[in-house]
Amino acid sequence: MATAQKFYLDGLKLYGQQKFAEAIAAYEQSLALKADDPEVLHALATALSKSGSHDAAIAMLDKVIALTPNDPFVYTSLSVFLQRKGLIPEAETAGAKARMLAWKEELKKNPNAPPPEGGFKVMQ
Repeated sequence: MATAQKFYLDGLKLYGQQKFAEAIAAYEQSLALKADDPEVLHALATALSKSGSHDAAIAMLDKVIALTPNDPFVYTSLSVFLQRKGLIPEAETAGAKARMLAWKEELKKNPNAPPPEGGFKVMQ
């Protein structure tokens, strides 16, 4: 019997082969066995975006953000997906959020860490 992890790993392999529709199906099978796995949801969002389903990808990332609100990588992906959709101001906001969260993580390890280059400004 296949496990959620097996379907997820199959999805990663298929994604690497640029078989996005098949990767999406594998990720969905994984989620059917283990719903709300942020890692699988993020992978599914990435495959959806690569297949051109930007709205579905962004909606999937909203689920990931609800589960892992302090993960800078999710906001980085959101920024990319928003850019692909042509929503540049929204993408810049997501990118700034990613930089802020990454800096906060760095401050835990290095309290003297300077802010990221470019800061947190969002273009208007």
